[in-house]
Amino acid sequence: MDTEGLWEPQSGYFNTASYGLPPLAGIDAMDAALSDWRVGRTSFETWESSVTASRECFARLVNVPTSDVAIGAAVSEQFGLVATALPDRAKVVVPEGEFTSVVFPWAVHADRGVEVITTPVAKLAEAIDASTTLVAFSLVQSASGELAPFDDILAAARHHGALIAVDGTQSCGWLPFDAGAVDAMATHTYKWMMSPRGASLLVLRPELRERMRPLAAGWFAGDNPHTSYYGLPLRLAGDARRFDTSPAWFSWVGAQPALEVIEKLGVENIRDHDVRLANRLREGLELEPSNSAIVSVDIEDAEMKLERAGIRAGIRAGRIRLSCHVYTTDHDVDEALTTLTAP
Repeated sequence: MDTEGLWEPQSGYFNTASYGLPPLAGIDAMDAALSDWRVGRTSFETWESSVTASRECFARLVNVPTSDVAIGAAVSEQFGLVATALPDRAKVVVPEGEFTSVVFPWAVHADRGVEVITTPVAKLAEAIDASTTLVAFSLVQSASGELAPFDDILAAARHHGALIAVDGTQSCGWLPFDAGAVDAMATHTYKWMMSPRGASLLVLRPELRERMRPLAAGWFAGDNPHTSYYGLPLRLAGDARRFDTSPAWFSWVGAQPALEVIEKLGVENIRDHDVRLANRLREGLELEPSNSAIVSVDIEDAEMKLERAGIRAGIRAGRIRLSCHVYTTDHDVDEALTTLTAP
């Protein structure tokens, strides 16, 4: 994949599952915005336009209408809005060890009888039955990099009439996905979509939106935000924008160019690059090949070895987690393997 001139990473970065490295275009856009802010050179509408452009680009990446996409600042915040659609005594199924942003938003409704049931992600489809109200899961598990068996989960949920909510934070940006297949998908952009923290997106099917309440509604959720600054009557947008929260401007200024770079490179091409390098790591570590861009492995003294070599990776569930993305190279993989397999 030709990424020359798009990034300037230091070699040995394997921690995209914690945060992605911004493309130079994103840094340049943020630098320009901060320079304007410093002296009051422009109005905030200039920065706000990045929200619209980011929403439109993301909608194309996941193959949904722009009108189905709301913006926010965090996945837990957005799933909290989805949780307003749950009836009393709802039953929610989630994977064991799932990231808490995909668990807590439902669990906090225990006082009205909402029950959260856990099961291994590989057996998630088997846990869905006629009593299931919602199944919620990450398309790619944060700690292990394991891909959820999406087709099986989708078939089981549709058979039993359960809602489907997915977290794309560890997948969007490298794993192609049609978000129109689910009822809700929340995605933060600061990992594989390589944007500043503070810009997240929520895809909502119209049928689900009708059951939700926009608890965080403000001026930006208005039918026309710039005539919604003050007072009644309530005048919310008729589409997913009614679930928008007021944007952190500079997060979106950095998100727009990053999303546009992903669209230009192509998610399928990024997936092929990332998984190829991850499988090179697995082969060198004597692991079975996988379809994930994340490699999770238990190696004695791995953290110390990587730190001494200046290689950045994560530690989750007591294991080294290495992430391969667009700026990862074969040379990076060779260095990591040399380091990890050294006596």
